[in-house]
Amino acid sequence: MKVLRHRFISALFVSTTLAGPATFAENVKIAFLDPLSGPFAPVGMNFMRSWQYAAELANNQKWAGAHTFEIVGFDNKASPQESLSQLKTVLDQGYRYIVQGNGSGVALALSDAVAKHNERNPGKEVLYLNYAAVDPDLTNSKCNFWHFRIDANSDQKMEALTSYMAKDQEIKKVYIIGQNYALGHQVTRAAKEYLKRKRPDIQIVGDDLHPIGQVKDFSPYIAKIKASGADVVITGNWGADLALLIKAAKDADLKANFYTYYGNTTGVPTAMGAAGADRVKYVAYWNPNNENYTGKDIVEGFKKKYNDDYYTMATYSGMVLLAKAIRDSQSIDPTKVAFALEGIKVKSLNGEVEMRKSDHQLQQPLYIATWTKLNGKDVKFDQENTGYGWKTDVKLDAFVASQPTTCQMKRPSNN
Repeated sequence: MKVLRHRFISALFVSTTLAGPATFAENVKIAFLDPLSGPFAPVGMNFMRSWQYAAELANNQKWAGAHTFEIVGFDNKASPQESLSQLKTVLDQGYRYIVQGNGSGVALALSDAVAKHNERNPGKEVLYLNYAAVDPDLTNSKCNFWHFRIDANSDQKMEALTSYMAKDQEIKKVYIIGQNYALGHQVTRAAKEYLKRKRPDIQIVGDDLHPIGQVKDFSPYIAKIKASGADVVITGNWGADLALLIKAAKDADLKANFYTYYGNTTGVPTAMGAAGADRVKYVAYWNPNNENYTGKDIVEGFKKKYNDDYYTMATYSGMVLLAKAIRDSQSIDPTKVAFALEGIKVKSLNGEVEMRKSDHQLQQPLYIATWTKLNGKDVKFDQENTGYGWKTDVKLDAFVASQPTTCQMKRPSNN
């Protein structure tokens, strides 16, 4: 009997070992570090729910096999200092994955802190998915192995936006306005450089940077724009800063068209209303009113569950990428998953996307769209129950906006 029992136990051990990691279902907890209070809370809440909804899809459809995902929110108040404090809390609680997107200043601080933590704590590495912080430095001079960006960076977006603008001969004067932090500076630089290269005849008639999240009345800025005679305003503003800017423009009856990065973020559609129709554009990696209405079920399901709009499609791409990397590596260990993410290609709602190995910058198609009244044809989905939505002007292939990188990636050993 002892011999038979020993053989049974040995056989059980062998079969379990051969089955590998896939036989163990684990719950992968992901810390969401973004503002859940203060002026940017509405945007932060939408982003968190978007991650949670994408995680539910992944769990229900078993994108990562038996493994499941759970998104837990931590309020960083859009502050780099508060983010580092919350990161410590997250690490103390054993999280191995974090996601963040609201603010490149925060992203730069987190990316550096995660890299230092991982270097000092082998075996306890953390992987950082950046879904919305778009400062190009994050995947250039300040790149690191543990940071992966799912959004297009600001240079990619400006490349697409200015290529589109260059064809419009009616554009003569451009005014640039942005938030006074990393992204605002990068948008200003890129707009000037790219327009000079593509349309040297266009005149830059103004350039303003304002404190982030502090301006309550943008009428003085709008007065300057109006006085400049600008026919186009370029801005990387987001959240309340863009909503209040658009509101002030509407109140002052500013006739200039707005070319934005974040015209679709929470609060902005309501601020625009009918006044923004055919005058506000945005550049992004997806539009719900896309050529085939890909993602229609997700848009409708999110609206039904949260009475809110799903626009941060990077959350979907992020979960698809992470789930495939877990399957491919047969592990939930962040180091193995990070190596599996390098060069990975998946199909997302905007087509095939690739996580470029050299700098961890996702390469993907980009859309330019115009705020337009619903028509049931090419604009079926509105935002914030305004009766207006985004009409696709053009979808640009990934190579059109792709940018070179200066990243010198240092990789850990992959044992």
